[in-house]
Amino acid sequence: MSDLNKNYIAGEWVEGEGVSRNINPSNTEDVVGLYAHASAAQVETAVASAKAAFPAWSRTSPQERHDILLRASTEILARREELGKLLAREEGKSLLEAIGEATRAGQIFDFFAGEALRIPGEKLASVRPNIDVELTREAVGIVGIIAPWNFPIAIPAWKIAPALAYGNCVLFKPADLVPGSAHALAEIIVRAGAPKGVFNLVMGRGSVVGQTMLEHKGIDAITFTGSVATGRKVATACAERMRKFQLEMGGKNPLIVLDDADLKTAVECAVNGAFFSTGQRCTASSRLIVTKGIYARFAEAMVERMKGLVVDDALKAGTHIGPVVDQSQLDQDLSYLRIGKDEGAKLAIGGERVQRATPGFYMNPALFTDADNSMRVAREEIFGPVTAMIPANDYDHALALANDTEFGLCAGICTTSLKYASHFKRNIEAGMAMVNVPTAGVDYHVPFGGRKGSSFGSREQGRYAVEFYTIVKTAYTLA
Repeated sequence: MSDLNKNYIAGEWVEGEGVSRNINPSNTEDVVGLYAHASAAQVETAVASAKAAFPAWSRTSPQERHDILLRASTEILARREELGKLLAREEGKSLLEAIGEATRAGQIFDFFAGEALRIPGEKLASVRPNIDVELTREAVGIVGIIAPWNFPIAIPAWKIAPALAYGNCVLFKPADLVPGSAHALAEIIVRAGAPKGVFNLVMGRGSVVGQTMLEHKGIDAITFTGSVATGRKVATACAERMRKFQLEMGGKNPLIVLDDADLKTAVECAVNGAFFSTGQRCTASSRLIVTKGIYARFAEAMVERMKGLVVDDALKAGTHIGPVVDQSQLDQDLSYLRIGKDEGAKLAIGGERVQRATPGFYMNPALFTDADNSMRVAREEIFGPVTAMIPANDYDHALALANDTEFGLCAGICTTSLKYASHFKRNIEAGMAMVNVPTAGVDYHVPFGGRKGSSFGSREQGRYAVEFYTIVKTAYTLA
């Protein structure tokens, strides 16, 4: 077990008012480390420090911000295997997936290092004679970042990197379940040269750290990824304070499989989207909407493919699916299995609580068949390795079922028809549409986000991130 891992506030590593034990979900006897909890007073100190640093930082040259982000990227990429191992150990996704996530974090910092040099602006002619008009983008100010546990280094990266690139100062609150990756990332950012007050790490409970951030008048913007219920609280608190906010919340993402689909491609899309990362992704394929001509063959092929999935320690070679993140999430997953069966869906395979060499939160991935879109397992986000197959009469019926949800993050279709693929991309009510690729998994340089109950505010990632992390100024000059 390591020594106490501290918060980073006002340019110093400091202890807090409490300590949490970071437990390995693959082996609950393994304590990854001890992590300090920040107090409400320390959040106040962090905000004050960020406020003091903002005037100088927001006016630094783009080159300086570029260099800091590039140094962070270089270290992340050089240490991707080490960071991936830490991530797998504390969150539970397989080692290969975890290394991939660490790599993505490094790529994100690299991308936004470049964006720091490309902050857009315009110069226009006024409708009045002899007047020039300039449109420039300026940093919002102090940005509060509230990140989830399921992608403990990639999601913080895609929030922190643009915030810093565009000249903002940051308070970063990671999820309490996964402080290790956050702490490692914070150390990298500090070593990269972030000045005092520009970046602050405030670990701890949402009821203390998160709530203090939401209530603080000195924070100018909040970016949040997490549950719908918490997202609504964030929205309410920000609206009351007339503060800019951005929400990424839940999903109940459909994958449509048409009669003309390539069966192997469809099965791989479904298995990857539904079960990899233990299904703990807001983009997971939690509804498989399958037309009747291929339904039986697809169900049989899914069962056979799932029999070959290896559920084991996230760090173990050959593991496809690691444990669920903690006991609470495991209990939720198992409760939905009972709900699905009670509602009349057929549990075709999986769902068993399983034992491995080390004590952990292991369960076999589960496939329901003969589900109905009105069932809770087809409407509520389970956030685990559970998916439900829903029969559809034809493409039009499948599309209607896919859009019949309060969410709208991501959706996919497996088909060999250009006609249906094109119609789907235009008519699916989701922020991201996938054709013959898994619903889970997007590139780091393109916008991420949804519609309806899944997202609120401007998109994350790519050059579209500039919309949230900057404000536009219009300036007139008499020529």
